[in-house]
Amino acid sequence: MTKCEFFTEEDRITGFSISGHSGYAEAGADIVCAAISATVTMAEATINEVCGAKAKVRVKEADASVTLTLPASCDEEDTVQAVLAGMMLTLCSLRDDYPDYIEVLEV
Repeated sequence: MTKCEFFTEEDRITGFSISGHSGYAEAGADIVCAAISATVTMAEATINEVCGAKAKVRVKEADASVTLTLPASCDEEDTVQAVLAGMMLTLCSLRDDYPDYIEVLEV
């Protein structure tokens, strides 16, 4: 199962951690993992490359995990928050469709 955690402070999403394999299918044929990976990649690229937020990103291939942590503030804060909220909604939709393979938590 893939675990998706969104970290919040008050009303601000400060980052996320995604870990584990969904187990829906074998590697290369797992549509749940593919959808999660595409969602995470789009969010990270938008936050860092488009918005210039300079979020810290850690990828651990051995653990199948990625963590993104926002700086205390960024110039495009509203846009970054919208991207993270959209990411959370997308992952929640996947969870609703595939509840045995993805978990989404707000911590």
